[in-house]
Amino acid sequence: MENTVTTTPTAINAQGLHKSFRGGVSALQDVSLTITTGEIVALLGRNGAGKTTLVDLVLGLTKPTAGTVSVLGGTPRAAITGQRVGAVMQTGGLLPDMTVEGTVAMIAATMHRPRPVAEVLEHARLTDMKKRRVGRCSGGEQQRLRFALALLGDPWLLILDEPTAGMDPASRHDFWEDMRVQSARGVTVLFATHYLQEAQDVAGRIVLLDGGAVVADGTAEELDGGGDVVVEYDLDGHHSVTTGESDALARDLLARGASNLRISGRTLEDTFIRLTGGAR
Repeated sequence: MENTVTTTPTAINAQGLHKSFRGGVSALQDVSLTITTGEIVALLGRNGAGKTTLVDLVLGLTKPTAGTVSVLGGTPRAAITGQRVGAVMQTGGLLPDMTVEGTVAMIAATMHRPRPVAEVLEHARLTDMKKRRVGRCSGGEQQRLRFALALLGDPWLLILDEPTAGMDPASRHDFWEDMRVQSARGVTVLFATHYLQEAQDVAGRIVLLDGGAVVADGTAEELDGGGDVVVEYDLDGHHSVTTGESDALARDLLARGASNLRISGRTLEDTFIRLTGGAR
């Protein structure tokens, strides 16, 4: 039975992180980030923006060239070995010839006081397919299996890399409902995704990386300009204006004879393109 998490107020504390690789390639540049317990944080950025490198540093899979990172008040390695961190990665880590239940049982056998296998299977909605071989599971079902494995240690921090890749809309909805439940228990959730709408709907906070640096950090509303909208119209040519006073602007434009007036809210995708200048 899972319990409410009691841990330090800070789940992740990264200060002045730099990471360079051979050949002078800089993956992270002076990244500072503090994530408090129970937050759901989306990590966004183009391919090569530094998301994977940052996740690897948090998981203790690599060390920074400069700067520090602590996880749950200690080193990343201590958090991992203490079973306080669960990770759902996009690929790898599964044996196709094993059953779903056998996979979970095998990993549980390596842990100190894991949650019951039947419990995590039920939580990940895998009970009905527990006898199915992993190789016969869909991509979305394999992601749910990785989620079950991440829950085995009853973690305080969940790191998710494209966690809903391959899931159908219903499964994706159920997955994020589970994440909200985890957050309410005090579990911190950090996830990287290319589904911008997913980040906008789920995350209480969004961190946007570009070129190895943090270029935006805040709620979806804060990143999209606090409710500003885009007004497009024709008046001696086509024009586009961003404003927080759309009603007043629309009345003025109509009085001046503007046509083809269109008002639309700014989306997280608009902000993403504006700040990174490229595709996801």
